[in-house]
Amino acid sequence: MSEAYFTAPDRQMGEEDRIRLTSVGVDIGSSTSHLLFSRLELERQDNRYVTVSRTVLHESDILFTPYVDETTIDGAALGQFIHAQYEAAGLRREDVDTGALILTGVALLRENARAIADLFAEEAGKFVAVSAGDNLEATMAAHGSGAAERSAPGDQTILNVDVGGGTTKLAVCQAGRVDELAAIDVGARLVVVDESGTITRLEPAGREIGRAVGLDLRLGGRAAPEGLRAMAAYMADAVLQAIPGDGRAGPPASLLRTPALRYRGALDGITVSGGVSEFVYGRQGSGFGDLGHLLAAALRERLEASGIPLLEPAAGIRATVIGASQYTIQVSGSTIFVSPLDLLPLRNVPVIAPALPLDQTEFAAEAVQAAIEAALRRFDLADADSPVALAFPWQGSATYRRLHAFCEGAVAGMQASLRRGHPLVLVCDGDIGGLLGLHCRDDMGLALPVVSIDGIELREFDYIDIGNLIPTSGAVPVVIKSLVFPTAAPT
Repeated sequence: MSEAYFTAPDRQMGEEDRIRLTSVGVDIGSSTSHLLFSRLELERQDNRYVTVSRTVLHESDILFTPYVDETTIDGAALGQFIHAQYEAAGLRREDVDTGALILTGVALLRENARAIADLFAEEAGKFVAVSAGDNLEATMAAHGSGAAERSAPGDQTILNVDVGGGTTKLAVCQAGRVDELAAIDVGARLVVVDESGTITRLEPAGREIGRAVGLDLRLGGRAAPEGLRAMAAYMADAVLQAIPGDGRAGPPASLLRTPALRYRGALDGITVSGGVSEFVYGRQGSGFGDLGHLLAAALRERLEASGIPLLEPAAGIRATVIGASQYTIQVSGSTIFVSPLDLLPLRNVPVIAPALPLDQTEFAAEAVQAAIEAALRRFDLADADSPVALAFPWQGSATYRRLHAFCEGAVAGMQASLRRGHPLVLVCDGDIGGLLGLHCRDDMGLALPVVSIDGIELREFDYIDIGNLIPTSGAVPVVIKSLVFPTAAPT
């Protein structure tokens, strides 16, 4: 069996049976930033590469994200931290083959995003960059904590509660999927004090929560320990109120960042992730001048009293450090449709895989549209600046009515992307790509650009590169960059 390292500039992946990747996951958020380095080994099985092992090479320190003012990240200090972590891992930038850069909270602000992009300019083309709003961050945390995987067997319903520095995200997981999401303004670093009790950081939500418990907080003022404990209790109550359950009124409307959860069924367990989880599960003892240890104690007390099993997560503070991205290679079928041909290649295209009604003999275009729009919202891709690939397993026959309902719903659901001039990108596992593309152009008379390929299996959190047509076969190579999550801890 031949073997090669992925860094070879003239590599031909089709000639390699085993590939080793060095990868890094980078999470830069409002409160903390950290990195995780991994070694991935992929082996050719049939016509695709499959990851056969993943080894963590180095977990970085946890850095409190540095600022030069209230909203501007200190790019120079962050760059020094990143450089130091590469050195601690014994790696040079050129040693890394691929990675995932996750930006959340204030890291998404225009000035910050530009500065952070400059820090990783030399990795351009290697890294998948994910800008995570509340919904996507909640989804990533649910997968990273293992809650989604844990819900896969039987009819388990698992709630993941991700408690970070600025926000708390909740995700209801069923059958291995994230079904519902919510976010509230509860976090450990809404208020930070120094050793004398002087307030050194105060977020608007922290000021509001302070008022709710009778405190008049201001930057440079003082906060007594009993006042901070009252705030932690108030926030823990708000989290519990946001958790589905009979008789719960829901959290204060002023703290809601998204609509409240609608799910009202039973929960088989709760996992807690995010920075505060380190205190909840006793992995961190000392505090950091913020509300983390107080909030964790109050939250654990309420969760234990709720009667819902508190489960150990696969990852806590690192749940949204996706670890690294992993390449998998597939080749599309030859019955594909690309118009115009100069659309290809496409790089770093995010994938949505909504639950479509394709198992039904007859379905409405509106149902397809609704499922797609829900998936775009869940991954914060409704206003994406790049094309988005719609992945689906085709089920049932390819009658005219079913093709038309699907294509009409897909075009309507992807309308926001299409209006920006992006192509309609359809990826299915069955031998139907060409039919779908032709239906859009000939039967519906649409002039929009279309890439419709088949014979490819994708899932949520994948990003894909679609290469140029292979002249001898009429197929296209597809590089799949999958985000890797830790395995869920046993129940």
